[in-house]
Amino acid sequence: MNATKLVDRYNRHLTYLRISITDRCNLRCLYCQPDGIVPKLPHAEILSYEEIMRIVRVGVRLGIRKIRVTGGEPLVRKGAGGFLAALTAMEELQDVSLTTNGVLLASHLSALKAAGIRRINISLDTLKREKFAYISGYDFFDRVWQGIEAAYDMGFHPIKLNVVVLKGINDDELLDLARLSFRYPFHVRFIEYMPIGKTHMSSDEHLLAPQIKKRLQVLGPLMPLEKESMDGPAERYRFKGAAGEVGLIRPISHHFCAQCNRLRLTANGRLRPCLLADDSQDLKTPLRRGAGDRELAEAFLNAVRRKMQAPFFGTAAGSLGRDPMSGIGG
Repeated sequence: MNATKLVDRYNRHLTYLRISITDRCNLRCLYCQPDGIVPKLPHAEILSYEEIMRIVRVGVRLGIRKIRVTGGEPLVRKGAGGFLAALTAMEELQDVSLTTNGVLLASHLSALKAAGIRRINISLDTLKREKFAYISGYDFFDRVWQGIEAAYDMGFHPIKLNVVVLKGINDDELLDLARLSFRYPFHVRFIEYMPIGKTHMSSDEHLLAPQIKKRLQVLGPLMPLEKESMDGPAERYRFKGAAGEVGLIRPISHHFCAQCNRLRLTANGRLRPCLLADDSQDLKTPLRRGAGDRELAEAFLNAVRRKMQAPFFGTAAGSLGRDPMSGIGG
């Protein structure tokens, strides 16, 4: 099989694969899961680690160079450390990282470090225990903060803290969260809320990046930082004298579709060209009926050919796509 590059119709080079290893999660965040109980995939429908690695090997031969492992919550799945070690052992991959809600992080840090993971993204929408319970559905703030501090003490870097900004819920804490970048070398990233799936939250919860940036400037001028080769869409800044940095991710106020280099593999083996569109390519069926690498590569390329220039923003329902974020992998 030739190393055909994953280049779509709009000349975007797709080198980044996000892999959801489970749709299970130990939190129930307001912006992630819709009202009611979300049916979970039967275990037989979830890809095994061996199946995921087979897909990864095909993707790498096509040009995938960066992988982030997500969920649900990836650390609820047994064997996550061994799977991550298998990924970091692949010489072609230039970057392997993990996104977690942090609840189980402290107990997994040694295994993660042994697996070769150095960069971790952790969801942290508030520094207040009661508000954490309101947003996530569980009183686990102390566990999450313990995991963050333990990761810092063990030398993980960069540690990125992802803050989904919710107007009237946690926007009164923007300065406190940004101040973490003065004390720690953390990357605190403020993300505009996107109403994905049948969420009960509305666009009224939007606080857009220009407003966020204006509020942050109370702490001092924001000095822009240059993007690095493996950076995502975050606009990066640093306060004078800060150990870390802050970032803005603007999916609503400034669509970054033109620079998108991502594909997403769901836990049940569907390759999604776009987070905000439900279109996907089935990889599990051909994989389980014994397809060769060439057929799997063609399935990758089919997904790439269908990647849209940009999703349709502003549906009648006020949300983007039908699938809940908990079933996509972020």
